[in-house]
Amino acid sequence: MDINQFLISLLDGLSKLDFVEKVDIQTEVFVLKGRAILKTKRLLQIYFNELTGTTAFALIENDRRIWGIDYDNMRGRHLHPQEDPEMHHKINKKTIEEIMKILSEAWATFK
Repeated sequence: MDINQFLISLLDGLSKLDFVEKVDIQTEVFVLKGRAILKTKRLLQIYFNELTGTTAFALIENDRRIWGIDYDNMRGRHLHPQEDPEMHHKINKKTIEEIMKILSEAWATFK
């Protein structure tokens, strides 16, 4: 997936989440960095590198990751579960739409 496809899919997915208040995205050649400001003082940090395929979605609260889904060359595709966000649980490849669904399900369980 190239950076333009990623951005279009990302914005489409975020636009469907009722807890997203604002989105701030920056791109530089083949890297996308951004964050979605969410309700209740949380944010979703987003990173994508077109060349390496590295992808990261991290739900942040009080400067700590409380959930996430990542892909990198060292650990492969993995989930940082809300029960223990420092853990790395292997998962299959997910589309952005699937990641947004999983995020929405996780969001519903946070108080």
